[in-house]
Amino acid sequence: MAKILIVDDSSAQLYSMSKLMKGQGHEVVVAENGEAAITMAKAELPDLILMDVVMPGISGFQATRQLSRDAQTKDIPIIFVTSKNQETDRIWGMRQGGADYITKPVNEKELLNAVKNTLAVA
Repeated sequence: MAKILIVDDSSAQLYSMSKLMKGQGHEVVVAENGEAAITMAKAELPDLILMDVVMPGISGFQATRQLSRDAQTKDIPIIFVTSKNQETDRIWGMRQGGADYITKPVNEKELLNAVKNTLAVA
């Protein structure tokens, strides 16, 4: 299965998404902010990143922009998992390099489908 980096500043979100992904047989690594996400992505080279947007320091949009412009990480697909549910947020996220955009509260079936579809394309 895939190695998935989950990025969220909420320990509850990290726990629930980690449990869900591990339950599907995926290997999970976590980061609690955008800066850690960039460092972890370069160190672990995951198959997929689940990225929150609203975090202290570097936002998920900024981290995604950096990762999508870096030769080492540009091919790692990123799915935003965020409470920012405006259409303008979705459009902006996709312009930063996002592969998909899921809003919180997370619908587990929707997230699993997004992960499956994104990994199939990657």
